[in-house]
Amino acid sequence: MKAYAIYLGAAVAEIAGCYAVWAWLRLGKSIFWVVPGVASLLLFAFLLTLIESRFAGRAYAAYGGVYIATALAWLWLAEGGRPDRWDLIGVAICLVGAGIILFGPRAA
Repeated sequence: MKAYAIYLGAAVAEIAGCYAVWAWLRLGKSIFWVVPGVASLLLFAFLLTLIESRFAGRAYAAYGGVYIATALAWLWLAEGGRPDRWDLIGVAICLVGAGIILFGPRAA
């Protein structure tokens, strides 16, 4: 469960950082939105280094499912859009895949 907490923190940091750039370029917000956005993206990168994995690629692959779930939560909570059943089915599939990648038995 520690890995999912780290992944959740990383996903929120990544989405917030990217959203800051989106807000600047697409919503007409001040360029100063980019400053906390860059800090948030640095936090995202740091958090992924905390994942217990021998290979970065495996850690990033498992992160993908959590990122997708968090992005849909952002859609709902921050932007006011409501995920539909296809979003929910898709994210469930992604989370199962992330769990298999992260927790699957591996030879030492």
